[in-house]
Amino acid sequence: MIPDKAPQEDVFHCSEDLKKESHIPSFEKYKELYTRSIENPDEFWGAIAKDFFWKTKHTGCFLDYNFDVTKGEIFVKCMEGATTNICYNLLDRNVHERKLGDKIAFFWEGNEPGDDLTVTYRELLQKVCRFANVLKSQGVKKGDRVSIYMPMVVELVVAMLACARIGAVHSIVFAGFSAESLCERIIDSQCSLLITADGFYRGDKLINLKLLADEALQKCRDKGFPLKTCIMLKHLSKEPEAAGRQSPPAKRACPDLEQEKRKVKKTRPVPKVPWNPDVDLCWHSLMGGAADECEPEWCESEDPLFILYTSGSTGKPKGVLHTVSGYLLYAATTFKLVFDHQPDDVYWCTADIGWITGHSYITYGPLANGATSVLFEGLPTYPDIGRMWQIVDKYQVTKFYTAPTAIRLLMKYGSDPVQKHNRKSLKVLGTVGEPINPEAWQWYHGVVGEKRCPIVDTFWQTETGGHVLTPLPAATPTKPGSATFPFFGVVPAILNESGEELEGPSEGYLVFKQPWPGVMRSVYGNHERFEATYFKKFPGYYVTGDGCRRDKDGYYWITGRIDDMLNVSGHLLSTAEVESALVEHKSVAEAAVVSCPHMVKGESLYCFVTLNDGVAFSQALEAELRKQVREKIGAIATPDYIQNAPGLPKTRSGKIMRRVLRKIACDEKDMGDISTLADSSVVDELFRNRCATTV
Repeated sequence: MIPDKAPQEDVFHCSEDLKKESHIPSFEKYKELYTRSIENPDEFWGAIAKDFFWKTKHTGCFLDYNFDVTKGEIFVKCMEGATTNICYNLLDRNVHERKLGDKIAFFWEGNEPGDDLTVTYRELLQKVCRFANVLKSQGVKKGDRVSIYMPMVVELVVAMLACARIGAVHSIVFAGFSAESLCERIIDSQCSLLITADGFYRGDKLINLKLLADEALQKCRDKGFPLKTCIMLKHLSKEPEAAGRQSPPAKRACPDLEQEKRKVKKTRPVPKVPWNPDVDLCWHSLMGGAADECEPEWCESEDPLFILYTSGSTGKPKGVLHTVSGYLLYAATTFKLVFDHQPDDVYWCTADIGWITGHSYITYGPLANGATSVLFEGLPTYPDIGRMWQIVDKYQVTKFYTAPTAIRLLMKYGSDPVQKHNRKSLKVLGTVGEPINPEAWQWYHGVVGEKRCPIVDTFWQTETGGHVLTPLPAATPTKPGSATFPFFGVVPAILNESGEELEGPSEGYLVFKQPWPGVMRSVYGNHERFEATYFKKFPGYYVTGDGCRRDKDGYYWITGRIDDMLNVSGHLLSTAEVESALVEHKSVAEAAVVSCPHMVKGESLYCFVTLNDGVAFSQALEAELRKQVREKIGAIATPDYIQNAPGLPKTRSGKIMRRVLRKIACDEKDMGDISTLADSSVVDELFRNRCATTV
């Protein structure tokens, strides 16, 4: 599966300086460890587990499982018999055993430049203990579900770790989601309490979060599920108010927020905050009366840690369930090795904690390693398009992890905004969320990293808990756009439609043959759906739902979701491949390709293209794009329709909603639920300008 030697041609190698300090400095070392992780996983993961604290040790085999629905219920169990507390391992262990109490855990950077604060590991531990006591005072106990609907503030980390400390299960809902989405998730997981904030700014846009939270709670009541308690953080409100439960104190009057560390340069209008005295409690008032110490709740290895909802093919979100010990080990290990973490690093992941990337690679993975991270509230283009690189220089960021969407967005503006900033501190660059097209990879490598920073293009899912296909900075030569090789303990395979494993260079369904510690354990409250979604199609395998290609050197290339594959005249085409060909044209900033019914070919290619600033859409450009795709892929991939799309329908996290684009291509006005769209007006504009199709 892994080649004997790393290829030397058409690949990028990291610098010798990086190899000298790397945990895994060579391809030979990677292959040796990978082989050990597959042949003797108990020994491999057992050695890693020794770095963490266990109240009681595990008994029996390290990892037990069944992936075959024909042989009984699907299950994965890691370190049965062991007890621990993940919050203890992230905070107490670092403060007391590793003596990192004064080390900065987070540089918090607000939406406005100059609005910032720092939090050390000791301070974070104190805050978490106090809020854990707050939760206990409200009757929250081990196993209870707590919904968190907050912006990117330190208190979000405090809330999730406080849940983990007392054994409660957090269910974080991205603060860009609608009231209906929040309501649906609260009811599905039967949450006992909601934690939210008054509001926040994303760039110039005010998000009145409490108003949305109240609307969600009213929807819950209407559906027969009244939530009794909502704890609200005052993040924006600064005006002094009278005391009392109905009037929470101003944020600036709360010493626990260490307001003296913040330097707010610019003030904005604050939202009018609705207040329901029968339900609402003030975060700051509660924290003011809470004790600084809280004994952790010791949890079984397979006790639930968190639920995180992800989209389902039926339209109903799935509550992905992760458990304590396996997730801790996997998030910590992937963070340490994929980003080659060193003690003096400053790491920045630009994702939102409302997504799995933020769970694993802002909170759990970095803190488990005693890392210093940047926690960013704002947008990459606010107040100007150089904001990300200004932050990199401000905090001397060494490891940087962002999404291809953000890279392509910044590419539109050229290299000047990047090159105005120093960026000499950067050592490793990462990408996450979707396959990165080679042109964006080359720009990221050449302009942002100045051809000296290796790129770790990571493939994983909410369900996997952490990276499953990824380069390692010093060990694996990289190819632009490839997810490279499997992480330790991960055994990929490529299947054809009949479920047969394909050898050598091949393309088909990406599956995994055995579990790793961090893989999901179930869909919350619906184990049958878990089995049907991930294991029924090909018994004996975990089915990712993604297409994949393996090249002659053994490198893996994600070709997109299986439902993003097109069958044109009997030929299987990857939308990602067509999109990549379109984006290679100098005039195109972004592209999205979907299928449209065709009476002869079965399916035709309908392409949406967003052009670079100052470029006009024309018939001549359309012809150039068709020619480019034909030359890059072949005549069979020639687009049938190309539509100018000044804007694409995206979620608030930046992902393109291809389901919506398919509706537009097919001229179907029933869009279903589009509450997660960042800007729904984009849909109307695309409908007005859609191409005239024939089926």
